[in-house]
Amino acid sequence: MAIQRSSPKPDPRSAAVQNRRISRIPAFTPAELRGRRDGWTPVRQAEFIGYLAETRCVKQAAARVGMSRESAYRLRRKPGAEDFAAAWDFILEGPDASDGPGGRKSKVTLEKLFQRIRVGRFRPMMRAGRYVGTLQKPDVSALLAAISRLDMVAPREDHWDDFPADHANKKGASL
Repeated sequence: MAIQRSSPKPDPRSAAVQNRRISRIPAFTPAELRGRRDGWTPVRQAEFIGYLAETRCVKQAAARVGMSRESAYRLRRKPGAEDFAAAWDFILEGPDASDGPGGRKSKVTLEKLFQRIRVGRFRPMMRAGRYVGTLQKPDVSALLAAISRLDMVAPREDHWDDFPADHANKKGASL
């Protein structure tokens, strides 16, 4: 008698995953890499995610954007590519895969907010199970969150008089 173990995530090659049509991919912030025309540009990352949703095959999706399967996995492991990896997991494992360990979302640091402000958010668009293009939008919510966090550490207006007059002239002085 064989014991069947239930795995926490389905095999991406299974019929259930292959037949699941994805109509909407969540927006993500591409990993910031040094600029190379033949490398993983933000648009190429978004196209890869779109083709991955269409084909459910990392090798085919990478080939369609002119990259190798190995470089896609290297990009996935890079620091700062967490959103890219979450979009990848969403496609192959389902909507619950985008949460962090224990079903929690990872904490968004101020550095991550600034990256989202600089790069923006990319959303691959699907029509009838086919990748048709990518929308790039500025991340206004990241900008508002960063302003809110910076506002919390800035001194209140009624305490500005507590600073010495020469404080602004000191090297490295900040709010």
